[in-house]
Amino acid sequence: MSRTRTAARPSRRRTALLAACTLMAATGATATALSTAAGAAAPGCRVDYQVTNQWSSGFGANVTVTNTGDPVSSWTLEWTYAGDQRITQSWNATTSQTGAAVTARNVSYNGSLATGGSASFGFNASYSGTNAVPTTFKLNGVTCDGGTTDPTDPPTDPPPAGSRVDNPYAGAKVYVNPEWSAKAAAEPGGTRVSQQPTGVWLDRIAAINGVNGGMGLRAHLDEALRQKGTGELTVQLVIYNLPGRDCAALASNGELGPTEIDTYKTQYIDPIAAILADPKYAGLRIVTTVEIDSLPNLVTNVTPRPTATPNCDVMKANGNYIKGVGYALAKLGAVKNVYNYVDAGHHGWLGWDDNFGPSAQLFKQAATAEGSTVANVHGFIVNTANYSALKEDHFTINDTVNGVSVRQSKWVDWNRYTDELSYAQAMRAELVRIGFSPNLGMLIDTSRNGWGGTARPSGPGATTSVDTYVNGGRYDRRIHLGNWCNQSGAGLGERPKAAPAAGIDAYVWMKPPGESDGASREIPNDEGKGFDRMCDPTYTGNPRNNNNMSGALPNAPLSGQWFSAQFQELMRNAHPAL
Repeated sequence: MSRTRTAARPSRRRTALLAACTLMAATGATATALSTAAGAAAPGCRVDYQVTNQWSSGFGANVTVTNTGDPVSSWTLEWTYAGDQRITQSWNATTSQTGAAVTARNVSYNGSLATGGSASFGFNASYSGTNAVPTTFKLNGVTCDGGTTDPTDPPTDPPPAGSRVDNPYAGAKVYVNPEWSAKAAAEPGGTRVSQQPTGVWLDRIAAINGVNGGMGLRAHLDEALRQKGTGELTVQLVIYNLPGRDCAALASNGELGPTEIDTYKTQYIDPIAAILADPKYAGLRIVTTVEIDSLPNLVTNVTPRPTATPNCDVMKANGNYIKGVGYALAKLGAVKNVYNYVDAGHHGWLGWDDNFGPSAQLFKQAATAEGSTVANVHGFIVNTANYSALKEDHFTINDTVNGVSVRQSKWVDWNRYTDELSYAQAMRAELVRIGFSPNLGMLIDTSRNGWGGTARPSGPGATTSVDTYVNGGRYDRRIHLGNWCNQSGAGLGERPKAAPAAGIDAYVWMKPPGESDGASREIPNDEGKGFDRMCDPTYTGNPRNNNNMSGALPNAPLSGQWFSAQFQELMRNAHPAL
């Protein structure tokens, strides 16, 4: 797996309306009820209020409201704190506060909630003393008063199977891959993370039915149904088998040659789409991340760029990346409970001016190829299998040192972005601007970008020069931003969570921690995977990393195989710490 720089259902009829509202708080789940006078319309709801992190004087929280009643075109959620909590910042909602009373209103893109639809927002707040979770909420002026539902009222119907929600991660558990979980749990200390959700990689045709006795796609979906129980569950799949895959790298080359687009369509995408369309799985929310490490290569690694490769020139000329992605989006997007997220590289690849805009345009070209439309794209994913820091706290792109811009530092190197969060939010804005849905959501892979441990800076670097300032303060400790293979010193990042920031549907662990990026030496294999010197710790580099050392760990196996030493290092350097 390489990363290179170069970028409504009908309304219910009732004689008396009574809607249930369930509040699930960070300290436990408490059932409450919402009742109204006969004939008065009111939305039913579930509210999930979670404190996501907390320190001595402040905390962050995420709130998800799910509409279980009739559709609404806008919403207002109200609650009152028992203490002195004060909201200081919010995203995905407009918040106001008078004393202890808080009001959160939808923003332009998330006000409409169909039956079963959800909206999530987050905020940061200050507090002192205790930080009790609110016990009472109002949705559109109706109080969840802690009473009980009317026993004569018919039960609330669940949302129709296969209906899409705004954010597939909101109010849902996420599938834990038992195969990865078993490997993680077998490692010393691994049980601390072995129940985290990770992506299921369909990286070859054989993976659809299972490789070497392993679980195939149906087996994973059947297990997902078991894990789901009576709630909502999201399954994460990686669609990863384009013809001429990973044209700028060798470690994760695939089984299909550059011209085998028909094989890709009929033997790979069509069987996957047929399984996902089975009514048996209609109650699952299925996230597909479509073709990691493909489209950006057609911008950054083709002639006349100095980083051009012959293989990428071939893929640009034959158009099979565009055709393949368009076909996948059209076929998978036709399944009503599938949510397509297209790969959008990472800031250390596409953050430069000459990569950013052209890449967005290329994404739109692919999204409208082979009968697809932008409506088949639910969102985009960034930083998949990469190491870019989520947020650099000790310097910003607007800082200067002795009159010299941070952009001029060797590390930033004129990039527009310093981290993945700022890049993802900016890329989302650009994609919406050029015609994608204003409800577009982004995913950020945080599986290996924590950069904790003893090497994590606690403050800015010295201001003797712009380079000492940036290098002394940056969390990302790679030798160069272009290094991507089994990076030494990396750590697990933020744990998977829904709606953590503005425009972000979720932080995810799409790349399962402990799976190798590529072999440190040439290893004969029948998977079509080559040897990339960027996975060799003795390699002195190439133009893509400005001829720096690779920073790779030694003794790594083939890409996708279990790499115990890497898993142990990721746990050791996790941030937040385990």
